[in-house]
Amino acid sequence: MLHKTPIILAIESSCDDTAAAVIKGRKILSNCIANQEIHIAYGGVVPELASRAHQSKIVPVVQQALRKANIDKKDLTAIAYTQGPGLLGSLLVGSAFAKSIALALDIPLIPINHMQGHLLVHFIDDERIQTPAFPCLGVTVSGGHTQLVLMHDQFKMEILGTTLDDAIGEAFDKCGKRMGLPYPSGPQIDKLAKEGNPHRFTFPIPNLPGYDVSYSGVKTAVINFLSNQEQKDPNFIKLNRNDLCASIQYTLVQIILTKIVKVVKEKKLSHIIIGGGVAANSEIRTQLQNIALKEGWIVSLPPFEYTTDNAAMIGIAAYYKIQKEEFGGFGDPSNARLKYGL
Repeated sequence: MLHKTPIILAIESSCDDTAAAVIKGRKILSNCIANQEIHIAYGGVVPELASRAHQSKIVPVVQQALRKANIDKKDLTAIAYTQGPGLLGSLLVGSAFAKSIALALDIPLIPINHMQGHLLVHFIDDERIQTPAFPCLGVTVSGGHTQLVLMHDQFKMEILGTTLDDAIGEAFDKCGKRMGLPYPSGPQIDKLAKEGNPHRFTFPIPNLPGYDVSYSGVKTAVINFLSNQEQKDPNFIKLNRNDLCASIQYTLVQIILTKIVKVVKEKKLSHIIIGGGVAANSEIRTQLQNIALKEGWIVSLPPFEYTTDNAAMIGIAAYYKIQKEEFGGFGDPSNARLKYGL
């Protein structure tokens, strides 16, 4: 067992952000991220370019995290890293670095599930965060995942529903790309939607049984609608961009909100936590807070710096792993499709 207050260096490299954080106990001392702007030109993440960029950025971002935390590497008591899910090449860069430094310092190594990390940011010691009570509903909304998870404790998580095709963030990006917006399009749509009418255009909301969601249908409907309108007026998108963004955003958010309400009522829960990049979206935040106020539920929304991929979420997950005395080994493989509980 490590001493009472562990000091953890956490590394996150699951996709296109190279991140490092230092956490002491549950307190974040530093949380540094190096973005990869090279993907903007391609309208999406290119896996090979992502893994190469991680190789050049990981040493500087770790040095920055240690310097900002005012921690010498010799003071570290554990190294945590993202084991999966994610892009395999990107995961391997973070894994190799983490294993190397843990071996050099002769300290424990802790592999972390990226998806659990997104939800566990709500347990960081931060006055802006309301620590959840179990059981609660965890909702992960990002570019690669859309999941509804029943959380019994920090690691006992039961997936109740997931997307059957596209993730919500992917739908935002693909609709935005069709409208000529830069990548990533989600923040752009959110910004323009504030000046638009969310009920100007109507797009289909799938009626799936259970708690699963689907975004491919609405994405296709939007693309076909835009193509048809442009045949009548080539300037249609330009003339209606704000209303289009508002209507698309409203529809995408309603799809997941409908399932959230269904889960909470049927499972008799009262606390909802949300994580992932789309948790920064103003529409989903506003709608969730409105529903919570009406129903008497508690909704915990993470500070914006903990929504996108970051290493603080890996660090807090590692803290709870240490409390359970669960450590990894140097032979643990990176897993692009890592599931909960593995």
